[in-house]
Amino acid sequence: MSIFQEPIFQWLSQYAYQPELVYFALIGMMFLSSVGLPLPEEVTLVSIGVLAFMGANPQHFPPPYAGAPVVNMHTAALVASLSVFLSDFLIYTIGLRWGRRLLESRLMRKVISPEMMGRVETWTKKYGAYACGIFRFTPGIRFPGHLACGMMHFPAWKFALIDGIAVLISVPTQIYLLAIYGDPIIRRLHQFKIVLFSIIGILLVGFIAKKVKTYFLKEESQSH
Repeated sequence: MSIFQEPIFQWLSQYAYQPELVYFALIGMMFLSSVGLPLPEEVTLVSIGVLAFMGANPQHFPPPYAGAPVVNMHTAALVASLSVFLSDFLIYTIGLRWGRRLLESRLMRKVISPEMMGRVETWTKKYGAYACGIFRFTPGIRFPGHLACGMMHFPAWKFALIDGIAVLISVPTQIYLLAIYGDPIIRRLHQFKIVLFSIIGILLVGFIAKKVKTYFLKEESQSH
């Protein structure tokens, strides 16, 4: 499906020349996405990038009147990055303070099954701080993942650092690529994500291999 046919883009495009409304909508949508609601973060970011491209190219997308305000790519990238990071940190804080009690509520059990949360917690215990960043690149488990990071009492500075780096890699790049190159870059964006996930996978495999090697060396030294 073309980005122009996406419901999120069609809704946001109504306010293409009311940038303040777009920025406020962006903040709200990033927060709702972070708590697991079905508002795909990637589609929202791509939509914002295309709106910024439209604003930067009035010769192709004439504004309704001369001097009409447009979505600015730098402002959009900053607002999106801060919104995503603060939303992630809010979920981490909720997990830190109320996570266990929250999971026992009937509503939360409908959103996150105990089995799913158990797998996320096990994975988080196993891979530690690396999990903070990988959750950011994993739609569908971002919310339980960030919640688990708080529940496991990861240091706040470590979560902020790793998640912040992941946000800077994934969020502003999407907006800038679309704002500069427009709709055709979407195909390249998918390729960029494949490469990015491949790199993360290689790093994860390396990390696991190092852990396994350390474990066997320790077992061998104890046996002697």
